[in-house]
Amino acid sequence: MTNRPLALLNARLIDPSAGTETRGGLLIIDGVIADLGGAVTRDSVPVDADIIDCGGDVVAPGLIDMRAFVGEPGAEHRETMASASAAAAAGGVTTMVAMPDTHPVVDDPAVVDFIKRRARDTARVRVLPSAAITKGLKGREIAEIGLLLESGAVAFTDGMRSIRNAQVMRRAMTYGRDFDALIMHFAQDEDLAGSGVMNEGEFASRLGLGGIPVAAETIALDRDLRLVNMIKGRYHASLISAAPSLEIIARAKDAGLKVTCATSINHLTLNENDIGAYRSFFKLSPPLRGEPDRIAMVEALACGLIDVIVSDHNPQDVETKRLPFGEAEPGAIGLETLLSAGLRLVHAGQVALPRLLQALSTGPAEILGLPQGRLRKGAPADVIRFDPEEPYVLDPAQLHSRSRNTPFDGARMEGRVKLTVVAGEIVWG
Repeated sequence: MTNRPLALLNARLIDPSAGTETRGGLLIIDGVIADLGGAVTRDSVPVDADIIDCGGDVVAPGLIDMRAFVGEPGAEHRETMASASAAAAAGGVTTMVAMPDTHPVVDDPAVVDFIKRRARDTARVRVLPSAAITKGLKGREIAEIGLLLESGAVAFTDGMRSIRNAQVMRRAMTYGRDFDALIMHFAQDEDLAGSGVMNEGEFASRLGLGGIPVAAETIALDRDLRLVNMIKGRYHASLISAAPSLEIIARAKDAGLKVTCATSINHLTLNENDIGAYRSFFKLSPPLRGEPDRIAMVEALACGLIDVIVSDHNPQDVETKRLPFGEAEPGAIGLETLLSAGLRLVHAGQVALPRLLQALSTGPAEILGLPQGRLRKGAPADVIRFDPEEPYVLDPAQLHSRSRNTPFDGARMEGRVKLTVVAGEIVWG
């Protein structure tokens, strides 16, 4: 870490936690924000400060991604801490929560400790380990939530797997409540989903592909929230994709339950029609839904019903992705394109920029109990500088992830990250 102060001048400062936007500068000293606003000028900062003129670009808190699948340990050919964090830094993500779907599974304090040490040694950004709800992600036996929490796990999830057994889920929520742990569940009825590979409906029928009904999500989500009502623990729906799910979330919030939810940037900006002629990079879990569902998700984001946007970063290599659609593994990389894709909603006038940044930074920080996600004095200096208007065409060969399975291959994007700072240290730009 550098000991020299860093001053970002002539910037458009957006603090999504307060909903404020000002012009001025931001001064970083010893890894924290020392001052910000119109009074921070070239003449007011310390003489030994490194000065960057932002030329009117946005300076905001770094993004916090609550759902990123990283191959390490066990699948380093898909992704490593080093490559994932490089992609994150290039995309303005300063903190990412790593999912427990690894080999071995993150269901033991020793594996949590390995991830923390590995991230410390090789990652450019903050990597927070999540731990499995059930041992081996098998949905049968509850993991040692207390010990995993003590070892540094920030939340508990079975990643891409849903817990079928309601009694197991009830016990997990009970243990989670007793430790004030966050349960992040992927709500999908696996029996209803069956062998489906895309959204059930007319388009799936035309392509001759098996469909996954919206009810697979809503039935599981409704069950979970009824259990939350019984137990009163903290619950986060890790990824919802359909309009009926929003109604269930709204009822739970209106009842005062400790419930939050997220959707992925893919489900906000893409729909089932993008699959086109069996394009396997658009095979996701949950699947891309119809355009009415996408619009409903965007509206829910704009009004604050959706708390968090995640990248759902899930690298897949050529052997598992460049296959017939029905045989390909679900998942897409997204750390590096998270902000640019989100800015599509801003440019379309559907979501205000401060609200977008709130769902990408302040919202996750509040749910996880982190001090980041705020642009104010004394906050950790995890900040980014970006030009929301700069156009570019996405070239997968230029991405930093080890895998190239991006649904935005060749897409015209707007908004580039020019600088990423973590704890006062420049890690990108």
